[in-house]
Amino acid sequence: MTDAPRGRGTRRAGIAGSALATGHGDDGTTGLLFGGRIPKDDPRTEAYGTIDEAVAALGVARAELGRGAADRKLAELILRFQRELFVAGAELAANPDAWERLVDGTSRVDERMLLGVEDVLAEYEAAMVFPTEFVVPGETRVSAALEVARTVLRRAERRATALRRDGLVPGEWLVPYLNRLADLLWVLARAAEQAERRSATTVRTTARGSRKKT
Repeated sequence: MTDAPRGRGTRRAGIAGSALATGHGDDGTTGLLFGGRIPKDDPRTEAYGTIDEAVAALGVARAELGRGAADRKLAELILRFQRELFVAGAELAANPDAWERLVDGTSRVDERMLLGVEDVLAEYEAAMVFPTEFVVPGETRVSAALEVARTVLRRAERRATALRRDGLVPGEWLVPYLNRLADLLWVLARAAEQAERRSATTVRTTARGSRKKT
């Protein structure tokens, strides 16, 4: 017979020595930053959990990269945005009673982070030729992983938008940051394809040509 679920003050015998598993969430709740607990299916949990998914998907993209100069640059960018998404996650996971304790750039997205994404976006847009059609992902392993991360991030953006409407997003920059980063991931996916000398596969079987964004 196994142990029955217990209160949060005690652990099941099977995880008594675990450095990770506490059993506190066995009742279907999870802790907030700065204290307090909410259900695991709370919209806030769904939002920052989706950001966690995006971080993991970006990790797949980074793991697929090689060791050339272009790959190293892209890997550094991906790692940078993975780390920044932890800031976005912290903002969404913060107890509203302690929002005054949030720190710009550490536990709350700030304008500087948004501007940083926009700078990278401008750099890549100025140097690339983009398809004029909708793109079917899957041309390369890296670009496909970036597209997965992009679509997960769009879901996080939708969740965060709903929370903002309900007054549950403390800062003004989180939703614009997620929006712009998702834009950038699409561009980086095209950059990854072009780095491998591959052209994006478009929805139309006969494309209308390409154009250079300015």
